[in-house]
Amino acid sequence: MADIIHRIGIKAPLARVFAAVSTVEGVAGWWTRETTGESRPGGTLRVRFHDPAGVEIGNMAFTLEKLDPEREVRWQVASGPEEWLGTNITFGLAREGDTTVVLFGHRGWARAEEFMAHCSMKWATFLLSLRSLVETGKGRPSPDDLKIDNWN
Repeated sequence: MADIIHRIGIKAPLARVFAAVSTVEGVAGWWTRETTGESRPGGTLRVRFHDPAGVEIGNMAFTLEKLDPEREVRWQVASGPEEWLGTNITFGLAREGDTTVVLFGHRGWARAEEFMAHCSMKWATFLLSLRSLVETGKGRPSPDDLKIDNWN
């Protein structure tokens, strides 16, 4: 098994970071504007991505498995790319001084491969979008996200 792990500090209260990674409105503000679903334990979060021509390039659903406002948010991949099936996405939350630290994980990949490298880099750019959203009120969700290669 292989994992993607990133750590980022956000100068904002933990509650604001939690809301950004656990609610439909929050996720739509930093990951993709096309986010729908139910922000509750056992709820489903759905995200879609399109290329500049409007062609769908991503469509995923996640079950919200854990919503602990003081510690962690965990999404279980319910549908999406074959490589994502069986994986989970975690946002570990901790307060350190005036910073909320997010330890992000996309865990349980069957193997490290080129698509995993692409996803790792994209997650990094989206975590910067998360920080921008929480600190300034303006993230960079898809379709206005930072493009890193010819896969997006």
